[in-house]
Amino acid sequence: MKRIFLGAAILAALCFLVNVSTADAARPMTLRLGHPMAPGNNVTLGYEKFAELVAEKSKGTIKIAIFGNAQIGNDRVTTEAAQAGTLDLTSSSTPNMASFHPYFMALDLPYVTNPKYQQNLYNALDNGELGKFYRELCNKIGLELLMFSEYGYRNFTSSTRSITKAADLKGMKVRTTDSPVEVAVAKCLGMNPAPIAWGETYTALQQGTVDGEGNTFSLLDAAKHSEVLKYAIDSRHNYSMHFLMMNKAKFDSLKPEQQKILREAAAEALVWQRGISPKLEKEAYDSFVAHGIKITHLTDADFDELYKLTQPVRDEFNKQIPAELTKMIADTQK
Repeated sequence: MKRIFLGAAILAALCFLVNVSTADAARPMTLRLGHPMAPGNNVTLGYEKFAELVAEKSKGTIKIAIFGNAQIGNDRVTTEAAQAGTLDLTSSSTPNMASFHPYFMALDLPYVTNPKYQQNLYNALDNGELGKFYRELCNKIGLELLMFSEYGYRNFTSSTRSITKAADLKGMKVRTTDSPVEVAVAKCLGMNPAPIAWGETYTALQQGTVDGEGNTFSLLDAAKHSEVLKYAIDSRHNYSMHFLMMNKAKFDSLKPEQQKILREAAAEALVWQRGISPKLEKEAYDSFVAHGIKITHLTDADFDELYKLTQPVRDEFNKQIPAELTKMIADTQK
């Protein structure tokens, strides 16, 4: 009887362990993604698409929990958390990536890219040596780069003064990130840079702590900055992306099929996101006009002047960037 009782107990225990194991296997793996972008922005929408595709491709076994609008911190905070492994996925703008390695500054130098060569740049990032360079650079700082999220070209805006040309920027107190490049560009154009966290910028504009900022029209409108801005120029002074990155140790711990799902979902979400970005930028432009913001379109002569004024920035920072990286970016502009 004792043997029968013991056998039944062991069998019950084994059944319990099997049931627990089965339940654990059936429970979806949740990966947390933190990013600072506003609801409705192209970066935000791209990550929502990414989450949707991951759920679809994994048949619900992988879930991406998104914490946007700086809910759990700005770019730097979430990227440091992803490095430490306390957050699975992070998204950082390329200017903010300069805090993690100086080579990220190459993409943010003023006027090193032009919208008319944008497809060449995409090709180099998606399938060329430029993308490979940045993926390997991310690996060196403990991150796996999944997606070159489209952000766009930044434009200067103001809430206090009319800006129609480069000379109007002089003396303006402008919000920047901590990026040395952004700070240097502001100084080169005679502005007073004020590094302020993104989540505090609306209030800084509203209270007059800063006069203006440089960013994409789509992000500024999505973040409601169009409520306090009054003037803008289409300066397109630099192109920026948001890098979607995952803690490398966490990524490496996944099964090959899970890694494939994340990569494929990111690639498909990127194509979709780049496709909707021009429409969102146009809608933001129209919203600016509806809010009474005066937008000045610069002439070729204006752009030539801005290029010459910012030459010292390119000269200074190219000394800190490998010549091969500078050339890879330059080769996309042909």
